[in-house]
Order: sequence, then C-alpha cells, then structure tokens
Amino acid sequence: MRVLLHYDMDHSESGLDIVSCSEQDDARLARLLPDTEVIWHVLRPLTAADMDRAPKLRLIQKLGTGVNTIDLDAARERGVLVANMPGRNAQAVAETSLLLALSVLRRVVAFDARTRRGEGWPASRALVGGELRGRTVGLLGGGEIAGLLRGMLEAVGARVVFTSRRPRPDDPSWMELDDLLRISDVVSVHIPLTEETRHLLDARRLALLPPGAIVVNTARGAVVEESALVDALTSGHLGGAGLDVFEQEPVDPANPLLTLDNVVVMPHVAWLTRETWARYFAVAAENCRRLASGEQLLHLV
Repeated sequence: MRVLLHYDMDHSESGLDIVSCSEQDDARLARLLPDTEVIWHVLRPLTAADMDRAPKLRLIQKLGTGVNTIDLDAARERGVLVANMPGRNAQAVAETSLLLALSVLRRVVAFDARTRRGEGWPASRALVGGELRGRTVGLLGGGEIAGLLRGMLEAVGARVVFTSRRPRPDDPSWMELDDLLRISDVVSVHIPLTEETRHLLDARRLALLPPGAIVVNTARGAVVEESALVDALTSGHLGGAGLDVFEQEPVDPANPLLTLDNVVVMPHVAWLTRETWARYFAVAAENCRRLASGEQLLHLV
C-alpha cells in the first residue's frame, strides 16, 4: 500500500510503502499523488484539486484531531474516507498551553533577549512577572486537552473554570462563555474551528476579560479574531498572549502580533513531540492495516 506522509520526515512501517513530502513542496506532492492510496495529513490544506490528482486515493488519515484543513465535501464526493485520532496529542498540547501561559506571565521572551544582549539584572517595573497560583484560568472546551491542563493548573494553585458546547450542570466549575470571560485572568482555547466558533473571541468578548488578562491559543487561530486581539493588546486592556496558531498559517512575518513584546509565539507545534509522533504512527499504521483487510477504521470522521 502506497502511503504519502505529507510532512518532512522519514518513517517506515512493515508492509507499507511510505514516501514523505514536505508540506512546502507542491511540485513533489503533484508527482507523488497519482500513485498514492493513503495520505497521512498534518497541516497543509488538502483540496479537491489535490484529490483529483490522486485517482487511487482511498483514505486521508489526519495525524491529529482537527480536520478543518481537509475538504471533507470533496472527499465524500470522491468516496475517500477521512479519519482522525482524537486525544493522541493531548498531553503535548496541554503542556504547551501551560508553557505559553507561564512564558507570558514571567516575560520569558523579554528576559531571554535581555540576557543575550548582556543587559544584566532588570531595573524596570514593566518586566515584573506574575504567578499562576491564585489566578483564575478559564478553559474554552471540556475535552481531553482541557482536562489534562486543568489538572496541571490546579497542581500549581490556579482556580480553573471552563465552558463547553453542552452545559455541565453537575460540575460547579462550568460556566457560560461570557460569564467565564468576565472572571478569567487567563483564558486558554481548546475547541475546534467550525462556522460557530470562528471569531468566537471577537472584540466584544475580549473586552469582557479583566484588565491585564492573558489569552492562550493552541487550538485554531481563527477562533480568536486577530485584529481584535491586536487592538486589545496594543490598547493595554490585555496583558499578553501566548499563541501557537494563527488565522493564516504559516504566519505572515508582517503579522502585527509578531511586533508585540507581550506576545509569545510558536509555529503550530504544540503537538510536536517524539511521544506524539509515536502515538500518531501507531494509529495511522493500524488504520492502513484495517483498510487493507476491509475492517472498520478507527475514528472515521
């Protein structure tokens, strides 16, 4: 079975003919698609035109959870199955969310730059950081990532509240979104991108956050309206942001968020650990085996 790993790394599995292709190499992708039966997909959007160049394609296996980068209607029309693997990156993303929150609070980027410039001990009050202990952290989402992060946050003494699509009347820490925002010193995003969640955190909702609050996003960039986030950061209403995702990816170097010293950024790599890859490949290989034997696939979308 010919498998295209659409990422710049090599991997081998017994019984599978795996070829890799960088997400930036569209020319190589075009050459490989005609013989491809399975695509192991990461982030570069897969379009109807891509699928038309892959007449043997049977399965698009998302290495991760979110499938907003796959044209699901086109896949359905062409009889191509789509599967994902919920939860396999949860530990890495939860840890990165905690990392970003702490990095913003403790001014890690600013201190790193000062240290490299040899500027010595800081004398400015503007560089005084804060602690998570005693702060209220609001989680957007009630899935596995949010659950893992909640445990980490509570372990360091933060108060955690959350919101989710379905109310949780049995859990006193569940709140309606607007109520959660009004009390959250840090808000962390852990929901998929859909038509309902696009720009969910817009100018009105960002204004509900307390002065000096921090926004952390390791989910999907467009859940937060970037122009409104820039305004809230530059006006001083928000104290900072930790972002692994952006509305346009790879992020444009001219994006104004990259000019702000109270913003910590990463290039959509919250999931990227050796342990995550091992879990991804285990599921992907199992689904290829099931596809070959005609068995029900894991996590069909």
